Amino acid sequence: MKQFLFVTTLCASTAFAQELKIEQAQKIFDLPTHCITIEYPNKLGNVLGSDADLKTPKQLRPIFYGCFDWHSSVHGFWSIVKLMKDFPELDKNGEVRQQLNALITAENVAIEKAFFEDKNNRNFERTYGWAWLLQLQMELNNWQDADAQRWAKNLQPLSDLIVEKYKSYLPKLVYPIRTGTHDNTAFGLSLAIDYARSVNDQTFEQSIIENANRLYLKDKECNIGFEPSGSDFLSACLEEALLMSKIHSHQEYKKWLKAFLPQLFDQKHELKPGIVSDRTDGQLVHLDGLNFSRATTLYQIANKLPELNYLISWADHHLNYSFNNISNDDYMGSHWLGTFALYALKTKREIESAKQLQEHVNASIQKFLK
Repeated sequence: MKQFLFVTTLCASTAFAQELKIEQAQKIFDLPTHCITIEYPNKLGNVLGSDADLKTPKQLRPIFYGCFDWHSSVHGFWSIVKLMKDFPELDKNGEVRQQLNALITAENVAIEKAFFEDKNNRNFERTYGWAWLLQLQMELNNWQDADAQRWAKNLQPLSDLIVEKYKSYLPKLVYPIRTGTHDNTAFGLSLAIDYARSVNDQTFEQSIIENANRLYLKDKECNIGFEPSGSDFLSACLEEALLMSKIHSHQEYKKWLKAFLPQLFDQKHELKPGIVSDRTDGQLVHLDGLNFSRATTLYQIANKLPELNYLISWADHHLNYSFNNISNDDYMGSHWLGTFALYALKTKREIESAKQLQEHVNASIQKFLK
């Protein structure tokens, strides 16, 4: 029977994989592959300690110098790796693979790492960029590909440094940062705990759990009606709700969420997508990202609490509202929005696949028992 169930599960996993459409994948893939080697315009964001620090983006960060800023470059690499893994045909001639081979070298990682060790830039990209780097590391670790495994090995020293920075920083954070932009604490912890679990770093995982509970467990009545602000790409309320879903049991989480976001238990509550008035404005276009990140959180909350399955339609509405706006028309959106769309689509696909797989396995068990 065990052998039967194993084969059934394996076949079901393949049969029910909810792949992105190739057209969607190509649309997203084209965005970061276009910009990872585009050095300018560039928002450096670093602190200068002396004239010696006046260097070009590529000199300072020989891997993640493109896509306008460091964090967008990092999550652009994540998008590329994720899509190459799922859709090898997107890189038919191997040009993108050659680019990654040239960029993710041990020598380049050492320079990137040295930048984070500089006394003036120890807090650089805390914690938004940190979290995306760990997502990239996790994606590389999980790709059974010779090049990817080499890239993962090369990148690991920088990821290890980021983990140590997290462990040092979290106990000192007296209050969470609740913005709808890069500094949001819950977003950074939510991605980080996925990495900690993927590498079985129980010390890091426990640090995240303990500090998340310290910072958020007593929160009540988050005012989601005040969202969004004019340049949000994250929902402070929903990012916190997502993080807590990852560290509590079903019943514990349901009780906490009812006190924190009772609106989610009202099927008639209206959560409207963010409206973008000018997609050439780098701040205003953030609201397309808000729609994608809201979709991601709503999919995962509905997965944690199946009784709130109507949240899936809320998520679909947000995702569909902004997806057709992704294009290469203006760099202010094109250098980063593809990642947020991909992450939402990935989340939706994984949840649908898991549900269909479970239904198939349950049916197979019942059939076998008869």
